[in-house]
Amino acid sequence: MDKKQRILIVDDHTLLRAGLRALLTQDPNIEVVGEADNGRDAIRAVGQFEPHLVLMDLTMPGMNGIEAVTEIKRRYPDVRVLVMTLHKAEDYIHASLKAGADGYILKDATQEEFRVAIRSVLLGKTYLSMDVSGKVVSGYLGGGKPSGASGVYDTLTHREREVLKLVAEGKSNKYIAEFLNLSVKTVEKHRSNLMSKLDVHNASGLTAYAIEKGLVVR
Repeated sequence: MDKKQRILIVDDHTLLRAGLRALLTQDPNIEVVGEADNGRDAIRAVGQFEPHLVLMDLTMPGMNGIEAVTEIKRRYPDVRVLVMTLHKAEDYIHASLKAGADGYILKDATQEEFRVAIRSVLLGKTYLSMDVSGKVVSGYLGGGKPSGASGVYDTLTHREREVLKLVAEGKSNKYIAEFLNLSVKTVEKHRSNLMSKLDVHNASGLTAYAIEKGLVVR
């Protein structure tokens, strides 16, 4: 890598983005060209800044990281994407790789592993954290099929996931309708569809599921 490598940081936590920027700029061969705090802005930023590598969080408001990776890879197949997340569950790992991610590293990684991951992905290799690689191997040995719960999550639409997250945050139907620019009746329909798909029967069940999936933190 003879020229400076342009990196875009995508995460909805301001302090984390600042920390990553400070760490990355210690390397004279790296230039942080931009930041984004959600998937939609990330896609626009890729077109604007033309980064070599995108550091992508998964759980963000609006369009999540997996959806953003899919769209970035569709529009800009040469851009490398390294997912950086807290999620260790197999469904997140497999969904990220299926979307086209070139690497998957956990946020509790050491600085040294972080540097190795970035260099590996920029060199065209696939990098997986040790814990993650073990889950990927075991998943393939098991036939590469996600669990039933994982499969159900994959059937949720983008809008249903938005509603699920807001319900889990304790927002009312009226608030969700105004926030997403929908009618209250449409929000109620989304809630009904979610309960049917997830086989839960109240808001508490939706909240528990959202916490399990890492959509909200308790």
